[in-house]
Amino acid sequence: MIRAVLTGTGSALPARRVSNAELAERVDTSDEWIVERTGIRFRHIAGEGETTATLARDAAVAAIAAAGVTPQDVDLIVLATATPDNTFPATATKVQAMLGINDCVAFDVAAVCSGFLYAVQVADSMIRAGAHRRALVIGAETFSRILDWEDRTTCVLFGDGAGAIVLEARDSADDNADPAARGILATRLHADGRHNELLYVDGGPSTTGTVGKLRMRGREVFRHAVVNLAAVMEEALVAAGLSTDAVDWVVPHQANARILDATARKLSLPAGKVVMTVDQHANTSAASVPLALDQAVRDGRIRPGHIVVLEAMGGGFTWGAAVLRY
Repeated sequence: MIRAVLTGTGSALPARRVSNAELAERVDTSDEWIVERTGIRFRHIAGEGETTATLARDAAVAAIAAAGVTPQDVDLIVLATATPDNTFPATATKVQAMLGINDCVAFDVAAVCSGFLYAVQVADSMIRAGAHRRALVIGAETFSRILDWEDRTTCVLFGDGAGAIVLEARDSADDNADPAARGILATRLHADGRHNELLYVDGGPSTTGTVGKLRMRGREVFRHAVVNLAAVMEEALVAAGLSTDAVDWVVPHQANARILDATARKLSLPAGKVVMTVDQHANTSAASVPLALDQAVRDGRIRPGHIVVLEAMGGGFTWGAAVLRY
């Protein structure tokens, strides 16, 4: 059978790094208030000339290099973003051109903070179907461009960045005969549009004709996040035929340290198994999972053979989890 194997990771952050203290000079807040409620200490803000596409390109270049391949080896690009460079064309096609790839399938996926998990599922399915051999899966955002900087409850939470992975088709034995085979073992996705008013942007081409600003009811989002993330992680592990004890690392959406802690407790997971990078780059939406994954791979925490669970929840609501053996 064909399985999608993760062969390389990469990430990119804007040059401008903003501390809580710097933000407090602009917004009625403080370092203590932000850290206590979110765990965030820094975020990166895109500057002039930096866009979702340029950040995605830089992350893609790093991932392709880590995979030991060339851009011309890529025949599929799936880019998850809620902040595309343009309404159209897809930002993925801009990245394709920047990488010098003359022809490959390239498109965007919009599922906000869960977008990277949705993109992984799409790429995995296309690889398993035999349609593609090597996929570049990217999560990239410039959320600073849709923040209301007068709303201290939301503007302190988000930052800009990008993360990417390379998935490669590999022939493997039947799962039952080869339980240690590398690759994506199971993915589970969900959506419930009844809650879209809890986390959304108040604009769009078809409604206001404007980009709009992010709006969020934080307490309600927190409650749904803990319940949904714990449930979907368990669901994905069952689908992979694994128990929580088999998990080496959880790489969650980096939204809020308190959500990550609460989810780990609900699953009886040791905090030491949870990759947490939110303090360094805040919530980067679809980019946060691949950003954290890249950091954990590059610093040696995630090693070949490890069981890794990726999970995220975002506006919509959308949520999902993927289990892989690195």
